Amino acid sequence: MKSHIIHFLTIIILTITLADCDIPQTAPVPATIAPSTPIPETDSSAPTETPTPDLPINATWQIQYSGEIDLSFDVDVYNLDLFEVSLEDIASLHTRGIYVMCYFSAGSWEDWRPDADQFPEEIIGNDYEGWPGEKWLDVRNIQALAPVMETRIRLAVEKGCDGVDPDNVNGFENETGFPTSYADQLDFNLWLSQTAHTYDLEIGLKNNLNQINDMLSLFDWVLNEECFSYNECDLLSPFHEAGKPVFVIEYETAPADFCPQARELGFNVIHKNWGLDAHLEACP
Repeated sequence: MKSHIIHFLTIIILTITLADCDIPQTAPVPATIAPSTPIPETDSSAPTETPTPDLPINATWQIQYSGEIDLSFDVDVYNLDLFEVSLEDIASLHTRGIYVMCYFSAGSWEDWRPDADQFPEEIIGNDYEGWPGEKWLDVRNIQALAPVMETRIRLAVEKGCDGVDPDNVNGFENETGFPTSYADQLDFNLWLSQTAHTYDLEIGLKNNLNQINDMLSLFDWVLNEECFSYNECDLLSPFHEAGKPVFVIEYETAPADFCPQARELGFNVIHKNWGLDAHLEACP
């Protein structure tokens, strides 16, 4: 009888123990992973939700980097300096359905930028001829450049830019002070494209005619300066043929001389002053 009682008690104890094991446990909350670069501070009182316009292949547009920004143009696209344009201005343009490209230099160091001190000295190269205070960068060293460039891309996100327009992405063709190869430039431009797309931004290819065929699938538009003046607009055609917009700025050639061909090619061409102020002449 005692053995039966002991056996009975043992069963009860085992049952209680197993029941305790079946009690669901609360899963631990994973720790927040810090971003690879800090999110730039913005004005929290400014509007943050605005409609995202589409970028048409045939678009009217304005580009302005100097002087008081004139937002009154009735165009499809504005191209503005990433550091100079405000979140409020971008939000205002979005309320009118205007697509906003935000410009920054990806291949050169500019001593007037607020993040100029973030570039390691060893990746700053030769003077950029004709542009005081600007020097070429060593784009081979993506590891050193990535923190600064990614922070700029994150700033574009914070401000509400629809796309980014990184300049000077053809250093391999220039005397940068570094032995940059065609392949080195491709690698850096690929990194720029992938990073922008990771942040849900579109990205344009700027003035890099000789790598267009390699870059076509990676970039969402192309922007060129003076292809009509230098008789090289045919090199931009792959973008238009792929259904992607082609933007061209002419400084010396008059609209009457480039507009007929621009319409034939389906390019979005405007005439601007060299200082890229508010002056704008578009094809009728």
